[in-house]
Amino acid sequence: MDSSIGILALTAAGIGFVHTVTGPDHYLPFIALGKARDWPLRKALGITALCGVGHVLGSVVLGLIGIGLGLAVGHLEVVEGARGDLAAWLLISFGLLYMVWGLRRAWLNQAHTHIHVHADGMVHTHNHDHAREHGHLHDGKSAVTPWVLFIIFVLGPCEPLIPILMYPAARHNIGGLALVTLIFSVVTIATMVAMVMLADRGFRLLPAARMKCYTHALAGFAICASGLAIQFMGL
Repeated sequence: MDSSIGILALTAAGIGFVHTVTGPDHYLPFIALGKARDWPLRKALGITALCGVGHVLGSVVLGLIGIGLGLAVGHLEVVEGARGDLAAWLLISFGLLYMVWGLRRAWLNQAHTHIHVHADGMVHTHNHDHAREHGHLHDGKSAVTPWVLFIIFVLGPCEPLIPILMYPAARHNIGGLALVTLIFSVVTIATMVAMVMLADRGFRLLPAARMKCYTHALAGFAICASGLAIQFMGL
């Protein structure tokens, strides 16, 4: 293997890891939604991996098109920037809507007391909440949410992949391009999955019962915050 390709391969592994760990949008939405929706760990990891594949694949396809057509890397960086802005605003919007829905759900879940006066003069009270009466509207088990995340992650770019890794590797040979792209992709997806797994282990140590009714609202806040961090802090 050419030494320059070897260096690019090591660089791909390092960038894939650092890029993922320092980008909370790569794992925070899955951690938050997994806890809010009581996803089994296997399901949370599967959804994370699926979105990771879509995330990497979007940039890989764009990079291959650019290389095949001989486009200057600057042209693709413009496209990647536009994709990044779109993905960030989608995360912000989705997180905000989910947070509002979560707050409404938390309010509906609060038990409250009703006073009943019977014809014979007897008075009694009872507690109830709207969530049980309208569980079909608020069961939180919708399959739409993972697909929303998948679409957002397909649109979200892997910023360093094309200019730093794919274009330099393509100057050598197709095999080097494939190797560098594969290493970056595997490390990125594996790091996403590992971060979600570590977070799951950590959450088990926390007394989360008190915050149970607010988990959906907190998940929406976390997703919205991830989008804001991308858009305004460049994370």
